[in-house]
Amino acid sequence: MNGPSALAALRARVAAAAARAGRRPDEVTLLGVAKGMPSARVAAAVRAGLTDVGENYLQEAAARRSELAGQLADTGTAMPRWHFIGRLQRNKARGVAERFDAVHTLDRRELGEALERGAAAAGRAIDALIQVNASGEAQKGGVAPDRVRALLDASAAWPHLRIAGLMAIPAAADDPERTRPAFAMLRALRDSLRADYPALAELSMGMSGDFEVAIEEGATIIRVGTALFGPREPA
Repeated sequence: MNGPSALAALRARVAAAAARAGRRPDEVTLLGVAKGMPSARVAAAVRAGLTDVGENYLQEAAARRSELAGQLADTGTAMPRWHFIGRLQRNKARGVAERFDAVHTLDRRELGEALERGAAAAGRAIDALIQVNASGEAQKGGVAPDRVRALLDASAAWPHLRIAGLMAIPAAADDPERTRPAFAMLRALRDSLRADYPALAELSMGMSGDFEVAIEEGATIIRVGTALFGPREPA
């Protein structure tokens, strides 16, 4: 399936999942995960209307932006909005703050401070989502649910970071229904904090295998790679 037809098929599935939850499809942003994908496929999806692209690695993103700029030149197609969705080391924070519009993996105060310094130095503001370790997996990034409020409190000192919502990557499961409790927990956590933090609107959750369940549970951003771009190229 090529870029335009894959994007259309995904949007139809998004619309169906949103309808089941009594939601509008335009409440869900489709974020194309470009990790390991040929830039030509990403460019085709952007030309077909994909507006948001996610990258896991700073170096790969820099090369991708250059390639997409060339492939989209003279087409009248705007460059997408760039989201950093990989685990982030503090020494890469400045580069990410300079090049990305949003970061989905803020999970500790020190990282927030580094992103703030980088964004301030670049003279720009970026969106940040707090990554929550929804399944309690020791090997995964993310703050514990009961520590999210403390990180939000700390964010008051970061004027160049707009804390826009929460993100989670539940434990892998063959059955998408097994991820539903984690998605429901993230939504409930977001809702419990919004009285004090009204800007906390986004829920980045759901990937190629379970995004329909995530939409039913309130996802506002879904991160889709292979379902949109096809299989990844061998490393």
